[in-house]
Amino acid sequence: MKPAIFDIENWREIGATLARNKTRTFLTAFGIFWGTAMLAMLWGGARGFEGIMRRNFASVATNLGAISAGQRTMSYKGFNKGSWWSLTVQDVETMRQVAPAIEYSSMVNGTSGTAAYGTSTTSGRILGVEGDYAKIMIPVIDEGRFINASDDAGMRKVVVLGRTRAASLFNGESPIGKYVSINGIYFLCVGVAGQIGSASIGGRIDDSFLIPSSTMRNAFNQGTTVGFFAFTVPAGHSPKENEPAMRRVLSSAHSIHPEDSNAMYFMDISETFEMIDKVFLGISLLAIFVGLGSLMAGVIGVGNIMWIVVKERTHEFGIRRAIGATPLDITVQVLSESVLLTLVAGTAGVCFAAIVLGLVDKGTADPVLGLAGFELPFMTAVSIIGVFFILGSAAGTLPAVKAMRIRPIEAIRDK
Repeated sequence: MKPAIFDIENWREIGATLARNKTRTFLTAFGIFWGTAMLAMLWGGARGFEGIMRRNFASVATNLGAISAGQRTMSYKGFNKGSWWSLTVQDVETMRQVAPAIEYSSMVNGTSGTAAYGTSTTSGRILGVEGDYAKIMIPVIDEGRFINASDDAGMRKVVVLGRTRAASLFNGESPIGKYVSINGIYFLCVGVAGQIGSASIGGRIDDSFLIPSSTMRNAFNQGTTVGFFAFTVPAGHSPKENEPAMRRVLSSAHSIHPEDSNAMYFMDISETFEMIDKVFLGISLLAIFVGLGSLMAGVIGVGNIMWIVVKERTHEFGIRRAIGATPLDITVQVLSESVLLTLVAGTAGVCFAAIVLGLVDKGTADPVLGLAGFELPFMTAVSIIGVFFILGSAAGTLPAVKAMRIRPIEAIRDK
């Protein structure tokens, strides 16, 4: 005798049985469908949301550190609590020599300014930077080039316009090789740049005028003052490794109490990224928890309908047993209904989720950075279906065992 699981007539009968109770079958299938779809969409959505958030930081080096002057919070060597001090070029050079782990670095000065070209004017942030700033805040060069070491060494009056500022001044015309007046001083435009993501250090490149750090201090009478010192560290190191040496240099040079940690601001962006990683881990775990909750609701629905099916077909199962059906045949038939319902509805839910995630991914695509990552990997989809198949089969096991144990005489008498 052919096993029920391979018997085509058995599967036709299962289809007919499910079709006789369309509303109940639909509601149960929808529960399974929605459970798998929710789990898949939450999983893929968490990945995509993480991708969008990380895109905001794509323009900033993940191993970035920075230090700047602050306000003394402790009186020391004649300097009162509450007094201010300034970071200098000499401080930066000394820190570069003594700090144990610096890869790229740049002094950064900032002020507001108004630029003019012909009859057009626009206002924005003036940033005085060194050539390595491009390794710290990764720019997108639209035209020309970025500030380089020769510009800074020669105190050249050159400027890189942020793309927003360039559009305001030149209205689509190329600004390369033209002179722009910034706060009454003329600078030769050598480039147009923007940035990917929204995070910035000192100001968004798109909205700024970038000039050599030495030129800015000389042209705008800032002397040797430096706004802040930004740097990156080699792979395998943390910006925090440089903090003790930098604090010692600044405490000694500016008569700051060695324990006055609030007198200078130290930033380690790698700590921010570690925190972001933990946040997204929590989001992923929450998505899995909520998705599994929806999944279990569908599984419970499968178990319930199988109990009802067994109860309603007790008389039928008794007749089958009386004419020679084995307990295994009855068990396989009940399980087959559970498996069919689970696989069809579960696969449909995963496919629906994949389509939705695909549409969202295309809708949130960035022209430079590409897709955010709203996607459901094939193996993840297979795993979700596999888990639901196992749980659905388990949900149908107890009703199947109950059906197998039905005694023919009692079942035939069942009304």
